[in-house]
Amino acid sequence: MGPELDFAPLYRSSIGFDRVFNLLNNTQRMNAIDTWPAYDIVKTGEDDYRIKVALAGFGEGDLDITQERKVLVIKGGKAEEIQGEYLHRGIAGRSFERKFELADHVRVEGADLRHGLLTIALKREVPEAMKPRKIEIGAASTNESLRFGTDRQVA
Repeated sequence: MGPELDFAPLYRSSIGFDRVFNLLNNTQRMNAIDTWPAYDIVKTGEDDYRIKVALAGFGEGDLDITQERKVLVIKGGKAEEIQGEYLHRGIAGRSFERKFELADHVRVEGADLRHGLLTIALKREVPEAMKPRKIEIGAASTNESLRFGTDRQVA
């Protein structure tokens, strides 16, 4: 049996919800373990997040970003431009596909490519009906208190 993989670094970041750790872990299991292209997940506000992907040498036309339900998919590929003989090739330019599983109510706001970094803005928008609300004690109506058996009729 091969060595156990340590996913602890994945558990140090989030994309707007606690179960992101399991989702990222599942994403890594779905794909072959590949560290390229490198990426960061950054929390920039209470409900705002950024995914930054290092893509030196890729242009906007070489990338395809889609959101399929709860999965953000980033694909890249470019035509080989061989101009001369490579003595050393350290800048990766191979095709790739990177997937990020998103939580409920997380939407992609946009993407930007600058200085070899693809930045994807994410926002968590929890519907008002699902947000926590304060329940006042003693604010129940007479009908509700009768239903719970808290009012007693005196004969």
